[in-house]
Amino acid sequence: MARKYTLQQRAKHQEETRQRIIEAAVCLHQTVGGAKASISVIAELAGVERLTIYRHFPDERSLAMACTSHYQALNPPPDPGPWQSIQDDEQRLRRGLSEIYAFHRRTEQMSRHALHDMEEKPILREVLAPYFAYWEQVRDLLASAWEPKNAPCSARIRAAIGHAISFQTWRSLVREQGLEDTEAIELMARMLRCL
Repeated sequence: MARKYTLQQRAKHQEETRQRIIEAAVCLHQTVGGAKASISVIAELAGVERLTIYRHFPDERSLAMACTSHYQALNPPPDPGPWQSIQDDEQRLRRGLSEIYAFHRRTEQMSRHALHDMEEKPILREVLAPYFAYWEQVRDLLASAWEPKNAPCSARIRAAIGHAISFQTWRSLVREQGLEDTEAIELMARMLRCL
């Protein structure tokens, strides 16, 4: 009985250590970026040795996958399912952009660093592939409300909606140009109307 208890305690301790490593890595990726979040810095913040990190995460990809999963569980992107019931193209777009821009605002620090870090750490593009696939699905769902009426313009509509939902577009309009989210949404809706 004592051995079983000891194994359970050890497993619990290992899971707690693993979680501390993930949380330390996420914190650093969000505040200084993944490029500056070396294993040594992560280990120091998590209160473990470098070797302990390698025991839990044998390579950079496994650590990045764990961090991404943890962060996305805490910060899920908007659920586009309910938008499908909105038949009006512009209302669907406005509802989607409202939720998307709120998401971009909430996750701004991490998104900014992640986009920058992908240039220095190509492994991140692979790790974030499901995230990019999600945004393609969102683009297609929003575009589907416009396309039946505008079949000749569908490529431009998809491109314009892809641009409208992009984190970089939100950041440019809101942070660099000083618009409020509602003003940025209105601008994007007008852009789509022009097509």
